[in-house]
Amino acid sequence: MDLETNGNRKKRLGELLCEKAYLDPSHLEFALAEQKVEHRRLGEILVDLGYVTRAQLNEALALQAGIEKVDLTEVSISGEIVSLVPADLVSRYSILPLRREDGRLAVAMTDPFQPQVLEDLRLVTGCSVRRCYADPKEMEYAIMKFYGSNVARMLDDLVPAEQKTTEMPELGNGDYSPAKLQEMAREPSLVNLVNLIILEAIDARASDIHIEPFEREVKIKYRIDGMLIERSPSSKRLQAAIISRLKIMANMNIAERFVPQDGHIEFAGKHGRVDLRVSTVPTVFGESIELRILDKTASLMELHDLGMNDQCLEGYTRCLHRTNGIVLVTGPTGCGKTTTLYASLNKIYTPSVKMITIEDPVEYQLEGINQMPVNPKRGLTFATGLRHILRHDPDIVMVGEIRDRETAEIAIRAALTGHLVFSTLHTNDAAGAVTRLIDMGVEPFLLASSLEAVVAQRLIRKICPKCKEPYEPDENLIKSLNGSMKIEPTTTFYHGRGCNECGHTGMSGRTGMYELLRITGTLRELIAARPTTEQIIKAAPTDHISMVHDGLAKVLEGETTPEEIFRVAQSIGEEE
Repeated sequence: MDLETNGNRKKRLGELLCEKAYLDPSHLEFALAEQKVEHRRLGEILVDLGYVTRAQLNEALALQAGIEKVDLTEVSISGEIVSLVPADLVSRYSILPLRREDGRLAVAMTDPFQPQVLEDLRLVTGCSVRRCYADPKEMEYAIMKFYGSNVARMLDDLVPAEQKTTEMPELGNGDYSPAKLQEMAREPSLVNLVNLIILEAIDARASDIHIEPFEREVKIKYRIDGMLIERSPSSKRLQAAIISRLKIMANMNIAERFVPQDGHIEFAGKHGRVDLRVSTVPTVFGESIELRILDKTASLMELHDLGMNDQCLEGYTRCLHRTNGIVLVTGPTGCGKTTTLYASLNKIYTPSVKMITIEDPVEYQLEGINQMPVNPKRGLTFATGLRHILRHDPDIVMVGEIRDRETAEIAIRAALTGHLVFSTLHTNDAAGAVTRLIDMGVEPFLLASSLEAVVAQRLIRKICPKCKEPYEPDENLIKSLNGSMKIEPTTTFYHGRGCNECGHTGMSGRTGMYELLRITGTLRELIAARPTTEQIIKAAPTDHISMVHDGLAKVLEGETTPEEIFRVAQSIGEEE
């Protein structure tokens, strides 16, 4: 093994880590002192103390040993080389074959110091191995590129090649008996596949998993940052087993295939419990399943981290500290309304205040707050639950959603009798909440007296910080922007080039764009007179900022792209 030298001296591990700024010199001194006492390898001590990561240690050790570091972002590998090393070995050891020269196989590794890997590679390939070091993030993407995802590989293994081309005459679940479905769903390989689908979705930060049957295949999709991403499809032959397994996990009736069903799965993720809401609907080609992922281990967001601009945050915070009234958060499903309400309750919670919520379902548990899940099968609806909540002497009440006149009227009367009430409503913008409640049958004079503020929101994707770069957007987009707010000719726009970190989408994570409609005296008079949405917008305070304008401000700050704002703006009804 060739050693990288500096003159005639081999560089020490601590020196290399400090040179790469992975390690602080003071931490190195402490670790060296510990080494004299413990008589262990310095690298292990540094990792155990949390001073460096395992990946940083492996990189420095590889450099010290003279092992070549390879860039996997642009690497090209022939199909012949890929076929030399089986997928399970690649996945187990996080390795990637690169090329073969004179009977010697060059292999990229994230940890080049595992003797068992070298021995297994020699046995499988019949070649001696030349070790190379690769960054773990690059390795993850490269394995996906050349071997496919873990789910794809398992799907491939479960269906023999000769069966993949065989015609599939039956549709849906075929004519399997419940006993046969139970047997198929309990096969260990099938159980592992379904668990892997869920784990892969959680790792990818997905909010939903969609399993959709079609004539010749079953599509598997994850919703990541609000966008559906399709994974490798499953063979039609696995459809009955996959769907039956999920229905068993969710305590559903596997024999019933022609009626929609709802269920719930408690899944043990890598970092703790994850809840999944499961829903099935019958389709032409079998049952389609949707799983909503509710990660109980995810930390609650703080109000100031949601993406509200300073003016909106200040005005909304004032509303939170009122003693009575109703505050509404509006927007379509999946736009982050519940997250906003949870952040709001978290901000104003004190032990001296009694808070009770009624939700469908309870998505996160809030410390010190009484949370009640609705249960329509037992007669516990939002309206009946809210009536009983008011008998428990609450100061603050949260109603998960106002869906009907009865719930709306009870919530508004609660606000008029000294309670601060929070709730959500499905409307496109803030002004639409007023007209929607009046259309439900709420008396305008009661609404005018009780409503304090309406927040409308959407979620927009953020530019990936790892591959963010300036670019020139389409001229028509610039013209549209100029129609909404003044854009200086010298303005720089940004987008994501695409990298391993963001799955080559250029976008990573989401933030909110918000519109706060504060109910002033002028608006109260107007609401009592049954106004139209347009009249409410015209009567809004002069400093009122629309959602689209808030989004455009985030474009100018380099947080997102013009294309993303206009994609989301279409759902608000704004002209591009």
